[in-house]
Amino acid sequence: MLTSDKATAVADGASGVPLAVRLAGWIAGLAGGASDHQSVQRGALVAFLVRVASAGILYLSQVVLARWMGGFEYGIYVFVWTWVLVLGGISNLGLSTLMIRLVPEYRERGEHALLRGLLYSGRIVPVAMATTVAGMGLLALQVWGEALSGHYVLPAIIALACVPMIALSDVQDGIGRGRGWFVEALLPPYVLRPLLVLTGMVVAHELGWPMSAVTAAMAAVAGTWAAAVIQTVLVGRRLRSEIEFGPRSGDIRGWLATSLPLLAITFSEVLLQTTDVLVVSQMMGPGDVAIYFAAAKTMSLVMFIHYAVGSAMANRFAALNARGDREGLVAAIRQAVNWTFWPSVAGAALILLAGKPLLWLFGPQFADGYPVMLILVLGFLGRAAAGPSELLLNMLGQQRATACVAVCVALLNIALNLVLVPRLGLLGAATATATSLAISAALNTAVARLQLGLRIAIWSNLRSA
Repeated sequence: MLTSDKATAVADGASGVPLAVRLAGWIAGLAGGASDHQSVQRGALVAFLVRVASAGILYLSQVVLARWMGGFEYGIYVFVWTWVLVLGGISNLGLSTLMIRLVPEYRERGEHALLRGLLYSGRIVPVAMATTVAGMGLLALQVWGEALSGHYVLPAIIALACVPMIALSDVQDGIGRGRGWFVEALLPPYVLRPLLVLTGMVVAHELGWPMSAVTAAMAAVAGTWAAAVIQTVLVGRRLRSEIEFGPRSGDIRGWLATSLPLLAITFSEVLLQTTDVLVVSQMMGPGDVAIYFAAAKTMSLVMFIHYAVGSAMANRFAALNARGDREGLVAAIRQAVNWTFWPSVAGAALILLAGKPLLWLFGPQFADGYPVMLILVLGFLGRAAAGPSELLLNMLGQQRATACVAVCVALLNIALNLVLVPRLGLLGAATATATSLAISAALNTAVARLQLGLRIAIWSNLRSA
């Protein structure tokens, strides 16, 4: 059996050691190693595996839904679920990202009362806010529901029940990522929730229920609530085992001063991810929405690498910054960018090679969305070239600058979609999104260089290698 030191030496590529042995050594070192580098690699691997599993389940569920529901009903469900994600994303008030930054900072400084206060208030407030937002959504549907097509109203009313639990899951995701608890934080929302939704649709299908957007919305509510409750239990158990009971204190003004720019970032990110679908749904038919959504979700599989690396590295960025370890921070940034960009290039190539067969799984007509993938990949790789730049800047106290970038890019994305979709259809939506993603990465790279003196783009790493 390899010890951690021997495993690391073997994994580092000692001459004459076969590749299989080196791989086994790397895995053994990763599993048993206690260094920061190995912990981060382990966290990135866990986050990546969770998102890969999530991608597989989500992809299977979307294929099943599209096949059973047909393009029209599936397009309605996509539109409604997109709005639910928008409302849930803004309801957490930026506290999900604040958790990633402040949980490791408070632990490093030994500020346990503030930590307890943050963990308590940081979950109560978003749920209350999300409940209010859902109520306002119901009121809006009552007042202005006639302006929508009648097919959308009932699924939307049902799906609004998901909003509070989405906000809670986002914040607990942030708590887990701030502590490196990737299984407890990520498994329920990203694996269990889509699996439960798919299971609900399978049960409904076997019972002979209509495969409609209404049925899908009901399955989404059941799956979302069950996954959020399970996540709450798992995260709560870890918190009780690590944090002793004691007094809580609050820094409401400081938290809000930090979280409100983060809320702007979160809202802008949600808009960046959903504006294309929402504009297509308004200017084109549900069938077009379904084709675009299938193509975009297929190509966005490559972004799971970006998410996995960001999840693993964010708390390390915050901790190194709190210690004042500039050299360690620069090395961590270089690792994060390399781990993001090169696997993203490889993943994008594989997805494009299998793109048409993957789209055909949704239905023969969905293969028409392949050109959308060819355009979107440029934006995804442009974003990967800057690594997890948004999280990095937020962890280093540059949330206001990041918020300015995010808001400007979100507005640009809306404008581009409104101009290009009427002229180019689905290709216009893809062009708008890809352009916005690339510009966002470029601006964040500029902020890091001008405000922090950090060169984070992949080409900077190549020059310094």
